[in-house]
Amino acid sequence: MAVVITIPICLLLTVAGYAVHGRAEALGDARTTRAEVGLSLRVQALVHQLQRERGLTNGLLGGEEEFRPQLTAVRKRVDAALHEMRREDAVQGVIQRRLQRLADIRAATDAETADPAATLTFYTAAVEALNAVDPVAETATGADHQLRDGLAALRELAAAKESVALERGYLNGVFAAGAFRGSAYLTFTEVRATRVAALARFRQVATEPQRVALKNAFGTESAERAAAYEKRAEGAADGSALPADAGTWWDAMTVLVDDLHAVQQSVGDDVRDRAERLRHDAEKELAAYLVAGMLMSALIAGLAAFASRSLTRPLGALAEAAHHVARHRLPATVARIQRSPQDQVELLPSADAPDHPDARLLGGAAEIAEVAASLHQVEHTALLLAAQQAGLRRNTTESLANLGRRNQNLVRRQLSLITRLERQELDPDALAELFELDHLATRMRRNAESLLVLTGQNPPRPTAAPANGLEVVQSAVAEVEQYRRVLIATVEPVRVRGHAVADVAHLLAELIENGLTFSPPTEPVEVHGWYDREDDMYCFAVVDHGIGMSEADRARANARLSDSGEEAFLAAPTRFLGLLVVGRLTHRLGEGTQVHLFDTTGGGLSALLALPKRLLAPVEDASPPSPPARPAVASLLNGFRAGVARAEAGTTQGASS
Repeated sequence: MAVVITIPICLLLTVAGYAVHGRAEALGDARTTRAEVGLSLRVQALVHQLQRERGLTNGLLGGEEEFRPQLTAVRKRVDAALHEMRREDAVQGVIQRRLQRLADIRAATDAETADPAATLTFYTAAVEALNAVDPVAETATGADHQLRDGLAALRELAAAKESVALERGYLNGVFAAGAFRGSAYLTFTEVRATRVAALARFRQVATEPQRVALKNAFGTESAERAAAYEKRAEGAADGSALPADAGTWWDAMTVLVDDLHAVQQSVGDDVRDRAERLRHDAEKELAAYLVAGMLMSALIAGLAAFASRSLTRPLGALAEAAHHVARHRLPATVARIQRSPQDQVELLPSADAPDHPDARLLGGAAEIAEVAASLHQVEHTALLLAAQQAGLRRNTTESLANLGRRNQNLVRRQLSLITRLERQELDPDALAELFELDHLATRMRRNAESLLVLTGQNPPRPTAAPANGLEVVQSAVAEVEQYRRVLIATVEPVRVRGHAVADVAHLLAELIENGLTFSPPTEPVEVHGWYDREDDMYCFAVVDHGIGMSEADRARANARLSDSGEEAFLAAPTRFLGLLVVGRLTHRLGEGTQVHLFDTTGGGLSALLALPKRLLAPVEDASPPSPPARPAVASLLNGFRAGVARAEAGTTQGASS
């Protein structure tokens, strides 16, 4: 279902994504075009003032001093426009390159030392460079024909206006001089030809209202007066005298240039309005695409959810039933099987029980019912196997327990016989061999008791009277093979209650045996004992300097040491049986008894047994307070406390999770 539903959703989202992407690009292009058209109009405003300064400067250099007041005012407007345009990155470079010498040109003009031709060339080059700045990219306007034509009309009108303004300034100097000189007439004709060509191109791309506005600009009285002056200039091609009033020519052409600038502003406003409409349309289309995409996605998601729910509901009920079987019914039934006699085993509840998976899934499809029936069959088979395994384990455990009791009885009789022989023997060599035999029998007794501990039996080895702590340690050392390697360090006075003496000695023997097994044969295993008044408990520490354990193995070993019988010893690896024996003995000693493993300083492993105060009997002889713990003992105690804190933190974290 996921694959079938995902493929059309992905295709739909892909198509919708392309559409949304296209509309988003169109929206961005419209916004960019509108902003950049505004920049282009501001550039043309600067160009308009530069054109006027150029014409007045050319007339002043031609000898018309009456232009000086107007020139001063125009220069201020040019400076203000330049100040505004310096913040635009698109034209900042052009201003720095083309208008860097503007102050020098003005100073030379005022001092009447400027070359008229060079000055005219300077202004013309600056105007052409500014007109060449076109911030509107082709990709932003290519999608709309009307917008593209509007921008083209704006560019052509700028070229035509520049030709008119150049002609105004150029003839202003000619009229001031009174005649054409040199190649001035040829330049005049080229400027007029450029204007005619630009106006023709403008009429091709302009709209009808824009063409009417251009016609009105050239139909004014000032434009006709300027045309009359142009005809008079055309008749002076041979360099003859050209009597004309430069001021009248300037005023007439200025009106025409201003009218053309107004037409330019109108065309720019039309382009901006068109870009704004395109932006608005793109926003509406983008919103429509997004809404449609979300509605279709929601519809498909709803259909998918409905279709999948029709499948997942019975499957969820089946999974819930399977989890209930795996987590509750199956373990409970297995536990009941293990507790009940083998000839009275009840495997499963009836099929019409309310919590039976077949009864809970009657409303599902036939296939789901078949899966439920298969689950029921799997449960039945698993319980049959569990019953067989439980019976096998019970029989094995009973056999091992019976064998352990028989061995224990035989070893006890053997120890009694050896004890009588030791009392009767006078030969030192024979007595030493009897001691060795006694030691072997003692170890055999411990092994038999360990087997009974693992099978859950209580070996009958009680001690009626409390025993001294040193005696308990010596009893434990007597039950290990390499007892000569055991170094009993300082053991502070303590008395262990009688019912716990045997278990504590057995537990210490297992820990000492483990230290002897996993340490070099030349290294001793140390046993310490001290009373911890801070925690009000007595501690025995078994310290070896062997190979030690990794952090992960030590964590697993500490978990087995805290085991209270949940892990079946028949299922545990044989190399961990000693840890299970220690864990069972610790649990049998009761609450407050703890065994913990941690690293020995310098290498090896240390095991610490902590006995609570309830297992301790009062010391008969009053003794002065024990001296402070030695550095080694203090290190053991600190390591024990840190390990216990980590274990408690791990237990708390596991419970919370």
